[in-house]
Amino acid sequence: MSELADKKSQVRKIFDTIAFRYDFLNHLLSFGTDIYWRKKALKLTGINKDSTLLDVACGTGDFAITAKKMGVCKIFGADFSLNMLKLFREKSGWIAGHNFQTVAEKMPVKENSVTNITVAFGVRNFYDIKEGFNSFYNVLSKDGKATVLEFRLPSKPVFKCLYKFYFKNILPVIGGIISGDREAYKYLPRSVEEFDEKINLPELLKNSGFKKIEQHNLTFGVVQVIIATK
Repeated sequence: MSELADKKSQVRKIFDTIAFRYDFLNHLLSFGTDIYWRKKALKLTGINKDSTLLDVACGTGDFAITAKKMGVCKIFGADFSLNMLKLFREKSGWIAGHNFQTVAEKMPVKENSVTNITVAFGVRNFYDIKEGFNSFYNVLSKDGKATVLEFRLPSKPVFKCLYKFYFKNILPVIGGIISGDREAYKYLPRSVEEFDEKINLPELLKNSGFKKIEQHNLTFGVVQVIIATK
């Protein structure tokens, strides 16, 4: 099995396994701030009732549901985990017919057909981020926006030290006990640190053709919101 295929298989297995505890653990392990992060990201994006939203790596749908509360009516959800999509459908009957299983790199979506794409804490799990962003660019309409909400390591040494201690020593234990899958919650801090060291999201988005890139840091720099305009 190739390295890329192996990552796809690993990611799908992890999220299929932890899906039933995913929402609870997101809120618990972020002390509820994940709710604020999603809402803030959508406000920064300027999403509204006229938007057509594609939520990529949608998980159980919290980003899409928040957008719905902000007046967005046309919403589609895409994820590689069937268990996540199942929970999304159970949580939001209004979008049940508009969810589909796919990887971000090869989305079965018409070109120039959506005004907004969102992805929360999912880019780290793409098997090819460059191809994923190329796919975003293709399906967005002119002046459409891709909004990426993602973890990062804080730049200030004190916050960085505390953050790494929490991510490496506390989060895996709590997440592992509650979800029943300790390995899944060891993967999270590993993937965040590796991602932060190796990946430059604004540069990758620019290379995919996006003409304007905004970057916002939230909560002492532990989370970033990047908005790229086609």
